[in-house]
Amino acid sequence: MASASRPLRPVLMLVLATLGWGLSFPVIKAALLLEARLEPGAGAGFAALAVVAPRFVLAAGAMGLWHLLRGGGRISRGEWSQGGLVGLFSAAGMLLQNDALRFTAASTSAFLTQFYAILIPIWVAGRTRRNPGGAVWIAVALVLAGVALLGRFNWQTLRFGRGEWETLLSSGFFMGQILCVSRPEFAANRAGPFTFVMFATEAVAFGLLAAVRAPSAGPLLHLAASGPWIGLTLILTVVCTLGAFTLMNAWQPKISATQAGLIYCIEPIFSSLFALGLPALLSRRCGIAYADERVTLNLLIGGGLITAANVLLQLRPPRS
Repeated sequence: MASASRPLRPVLMLVLATLGWGLSFPVIKAALLLEARLEPGAGAGFAALAVVAPRFVLAAGAMGLWHLLRGGGRISRGEWSQGGLVGLFSAAGMLLQNDALRFTAASTSAFLTQFYAILIPIWVAGRTRRNPGGAVWIAVALVLAGVALLGRFNWQTLRFGRGEWETLLSSGFFMGQILCVSRPEFAANRAGPFTFVMFATEAVAFGLLAAVRAPSAGPLLHLAASGPWIGLTLILTVVCTLGAFTLMNAWQPKISATQAGLIYCIEPIFSSLFALGLPALLSRRCGIAYADERVTLNLLIGGGLITAANVLLQLRPPRS
């Protein structure tokens, strides 16, 4: 957990990470719309993998090159173990979340995905046999209410079918990812090497799946020849993958996993803010129809609740 003298720096770094992840939502949506225009017959499964696989392949290459140029030396067994575990948890969560979106509404997916905010303190309480404190449970309630408002979640339309169960399962894998980053036995690991292993694990997983689901090499080559598609892929690689996950892996171990899970729920706020003006800009650049969203009362109240939850945790931080 962060020391009393320097509690804000890791928090601010993780908020910056959520900024990168929030940017990814409108960029991914724009990329999917662009792929549908360029390769309408490639299929939804391939389209999603064509967005996610290149960003991790490029990120793994960039992190590997950076490690070599810095003379980082041999990657330890612990760094291989942590990077592989985090990469597998992250890849499984992303695959389930993307598949679930075919069977449930985006607002429902957004709400259920953030369920790791309550799963983490429950898990930690069970492992330590210690209540994390009233401030944590109040913060969890504020976060879930805020996310529900941001996603315009409607309890009356909630039906637990394949999409809902897959989303809840993906939230469990994202919880595993967060907990693996903070495991005490990995405290001596360097963030750079284990992040490289994480990216490489996901690159292999997504790359193999993309190769299996691709109807042929033609669609991917066609996409790679598109300037707008390359631009969107580079944004996802540099900002949303290299930047965001490097910050997460470097700074999350300095605070509790419970606090980190609640901070990551700020992501929908940034996603909603980016959606206010970025879609129209991307539409002009990419030749797609993607309309801007508008400021709503849900955005203001939902964002306020999530912000209040994290301010509460800064005043009364949970124990490690």
